[in-house]
Amino acid sequence: MSVASLRRAAKESVAGLPREFWWLWTSTLVNRLGNFVLTFLALYLTSQRGFSAVYAGLVASLIGLGGVIASMLGGVLADRVGRRPTLLGAQLATSATVAVLAFVRDPVPIAVTGFALGLASNASRPAIQAMMADIVRPEDRVRAFSLNYWAINLGFAVSSVYAGFLVAHSYTLGFLVEAGMTLACACVVFVKVKESRPAGPVVPAGTTSTVTMGTVLRDGRFMVMVGLSFLVAVVFTQSTVGLPIVMGEEGFSSADVGLVAAVNGVIIVALQIPLTRFIERRDPGRLLAVSSLLIGYGFALTAFAGPLATYALIVAVWTLGEMVNAPTQSGLVATLAPAEGRGRYQGVYTMSWSAAALVAPPAGGWVLDSAGAGWLWAGCAALGTVTAAGYWVLMRGMPVRERTQVVAAPPRVVENTPA
Repeated sequence: MSVASLRRAAKESVAGLPREFWWLWTSTLVNRLGNFVLTFLALYLTSQRGFSAVYAGLVASLIGLGGVIASMLGGVLADRVGRRPTLLGAQLATSATVAVLAFVRDPVPIAVTGFALGLASNASRPAIQAMMADIVRPEDRVRAFSLNYWAINLGFAVSSVYAGFLVAHSYTLGFLVEAGMTLACACVVFVKVKESRPAGPVVPAGTTSTVTMGTVLRDGRFMVMVGLSFLVAVVFTQSTVGLPIVMGEEGFSSADVGLVAAVNGVIIVALQIPLTRFIERRDPGRLLAVSSLLIGYGFALTAFAGPLATYALIVAVWTLGEMVNAPTQSGLVATLAPAEGRGRYQGVYTMSWSAAALVAPPAGGWVLDSAGAGWLWAGCAALGTVTAAGYWVLMRGMPVRERTQVVAAPPRVVENTPA
């Protein structure tokens, strides 16, 4: 592709979006540039504070529990109180909680602060997604969410690199820097972002949805997909628990862990859009099966890692699986969900990842402490195999008409659909 073509493609990607979106996009980028505590928390608790891997997993699980509650609470507050106050409150609470985490030392206060961090940091997500849907025209929402997803991964990639060196000097300083960046994000929202909640009720008075939560839970095919998504998420969560702990035990520094973690974000930023164009017309059953194997066996390869470069190559393997799995699953959710029940279906699907954030950290820590890293990585391979087989059977059982409707889209596409 020529330079002129690249310039034209870049211009088309950013043209026509409202100024309010770009301020919200800027706040997302600032937030992600300073969002790195969770990447190093397990390593901090085990190597710096001397806690066990089981305890580190427990704290990560409590953060996940806070995220489960926040995903529901944040959505309710965004609709009832407003997008802007919910977003501001969540960001201010996150800044304060991270600052507190820099100074607590005892197990119980750390655990309580971790739960509060999970609650505060996840409460902003429904508000951001609702605000983007409010201020961006329907025909531009996919592009807007794509740019926001790109900002998230760009910020993560950059922060993973410099944060590793920062916390190598002082974990306390690293936590305070994140608190300051989150506060700066709140300042951008306070000064530049206006309330976007529609003046009228979201659902007209006297109308009800024909889809209830019971409808979602009784949809057997969809719930099987949710279960398979949970298994994928259990494996993927080891990127923030099992992987940093094992690298620490192998003698790698926090800077090394940060460099390896940055590989994930860099690859997504560079390849997600062209890869999505490549896979969008491929058979979704094969894509989901292959991606599950890449994720499961990608993590399993960690058992054979040696020098730092091999860890980076292994991260590249499961990142490729993530990049294929996420957009294809989003297309599957959109296909299985009726239009009037997309919000509930998306909520249950999202809960599969929140549930994994609860279960996977203590499970991974327990396996590491009781059986060793080899069994953890073997378990990842086993789960990847089971998930791949499950996706294959699920998609083979779908009617051809529905199966061909699963068109891959960037992972944020489902988020912009109206509830």
